[in-house]
Amino acid sequence: MSSSTAPGSAAPGSAASGSAAADPRPGEPGSAGPRAGGPGSAGVDPRGPRFAAGITAALLLVDVALALLTGSATDGAALAARSPLERLAEPASLLLLVLFALFVWGASAGVRRHPFGLLFARVIRPRLAPPEELEPAEPPTFAQGVGAFVAGAGLVLHAFGVPWALPIAAAAAFIAAFLNAVFAFCLGCELYLILRRARLIR
Repeated sequence: MSSSTAPGSAAPGSAASGSAAADPRPGEPGSAGPRAGGPGSAGVDPRGPRFAAGITAALLLVDVALALLTGSATDGAALAARSPLERLAEPASLLLLVLFALFVWGASAGVRRHPFGLLFARVIRPRLAPPEELEPAEPPTFAQGVGAFVAGAGLVLHAFGVPWALPIAAAAAFIAAFLNAVFAFCLGCELYLILRRARLIR
């Protein structure tokens, strides 16, 4: 007596039985794709950029406080009396310069190679449960470029003696980093998606 396949069921080795059930989408339970976070994975743990944003927000808040408490970036007369190099040698300027360099690092090397990203990957993530899903690296990397633009603009304007330029730039960057760290809302990532939809960037 020969065996037969029940109506509606797929025979062994057929196309219907080999794709959907045996090959879950990346990021779903049972997938060995991006969710596993292997060396070839294109995704990043979303907690990494948020961790970096938390440190960045704290440093930016200190920078805003330095600029306001010392008055070195808000007093037009005091700014006019100093040279551009003297303005950039102030504590608030130096701290924002360091943050600008970190933003450039993240934008050029990627969030995985950012110092705060490396700290998260080597010290924090091994102590956490695996993420539910990974996110593309491009949006947070683009956000680093936005941060570099804002910080750089504040530094250039401050060097030219524009009052309030430095604390306003630092405050704007702080708001963006705070939203990312606390609410997982990345302004730079949203801007990236808008530009992608408009086909202004690839």
